[in-house]
Amino acid sequence: MMASPPTPCAARASLLCLHLAVAMLAMLSPPAAAQGEQETCRAAAAPPRRGAWMSVASFGGAGDGRTLNTAAFARAVARIERRAARGGALLYVPPGVWLTGPFNLTSHMTLFLARGAVIRATQDTSSWPLVDPLPSYGRGRELPGGRYMSLIHGDGLQDVFITGENGTIDGQGSVWWDMWKKRTLPFTRPHLLELISSTDVIISNVVFQDSPFWNIHPVYCSNVVITNVTILAPHDSPNTDGIDPDSSSNVCIEDSYISTGDDLISIKSGWDEYGIAFGRPSSGITVRRITGSGPFAGFAVGSETSGGVENVHVEHLNFFSMGVGIHIKTNSGRGGFIRNITVSDVTLNGARYGLRIAGDVGGHPDASYNPSMLPVVDGVTIKNVWGQDIRQAGLIRGIRSSVFSRICLSNVKLYGSASVGPWKCRDTSGGALDVQPLPCQELTASTSGTSFCTN
Repeated sequence: MMASPPTPCAARASLLCLHLAVAMLAMLSPPAAAQGEQETCRAAAAPPRRGAWMSVASFGGAGDGRTLNTAAFARAVARIERRAARGGALLYVPPGVWLTGPFNLTSHMTLFLARGAVIRATQDTSSWPLVDPLPSYGRGRELPGGRYMSLIHGDGLQDVFITGENGTIDGQGSVWWDMWKKRTLPFTRPHLLELISSTDVIISNVVFQDSPFWNIHPVYCSNVVITNVTILAPHDSPNTDGIDPDSSSNVCIEDSYISTGDDLISIKSGWDEYGIAFGRPSSGITVRRITGSGPFAGFAVGSETSGGVENVHVEHLNFFSMGVGIHIKTNSGRGGFIRNITVSDVTLNGARYGLRIAGDVGGHPDASYNPSMLPVVDGVTIKNVWGQDIRQAGLIRGIRSSVFSRICLSNVKLYGSASVGPWKCRDTSGGALDVQPLPCQELTASTSGTSFCTN
């Protein structure tokens, strides 16, 4: 099942982009002898043997790049649902370009993209249906009201695999980006893949390309594994986040390459009063062995964290040409909490900021938010970070009435071609050990009570 690194840049990028993506993926694939020594979720990601197999071509589909296959995908998924084969069914997408509008998945299903298969979104925006706002957001993320349905969508599903031989899911997002830039969007743009209230989800060995909005958005989900994916969008494409687990638990993201126009990975949990009322945190999230580049954050939490984010373990990140290496962000009015977050073993090669932990980031859904609902940020550890060509070490900027506490920096070394701008801190407390440039006073003033940073 495992195939050679994908070649996702074909139609729109240079050979340099292709060679870079292949090289980065090669870095993510250690020798076989070393693989047994690494922690991994791959065992859980092994596709099951399904009881039935069918091809989208058998339902009137044509992979010629011109025929619209929305109805063919819908008929195939409906057949899987009706047949209810023991062990579920696999829907095979053969080599070719399969133009389609949005379609739903069903439970106990594998969507399998063959090598050379491309599921390509139609650019006829009038054919995209609207869906209700998420209850933890209260409205579309960009505009009031509903939002466009994701290209591949599922709600209330169980046992769903999206995998293959590094086939491509192409959002053809440029038409949506242009509407955003011209401010002509009537509703919030669609994601490339969104699964809602679903469990036992595996996404592997697929290329996601040119999403209109966020690429992969599991929301209210549990038991999710995302491994060996490539996610690509131009660095000037607006809000094309790579992977955004949202009010979800037991999520593992590993061994992937991401280069997009926004945060590569961002953990979320709802927006202001709507997220507070919904009250579902993101928890038990593991991120490891991610390589990538982008103008915003490599790894982020927030800024929509009103349901809370906790128990997050992140390690072995390799980012280059970033806006911010690590960004933890929230705001007054968010409420919620960000706690027990550990990020370790990070390499940064070029970034405006090495690290930002900030309590003044992100807008609000409407005027009904309560500015007195302050977030709690406690127990954030950043360790074993090495960076070169860094302009500003970073800032840790809490909230006066809700000081960020137990912030630990340990073995963080950031260098630049010129002198690196100093740390800037306020309304925060914690500890710092072996940090370059010298850490801010707020992290060094205490001579006791920093055992959390040495353990």
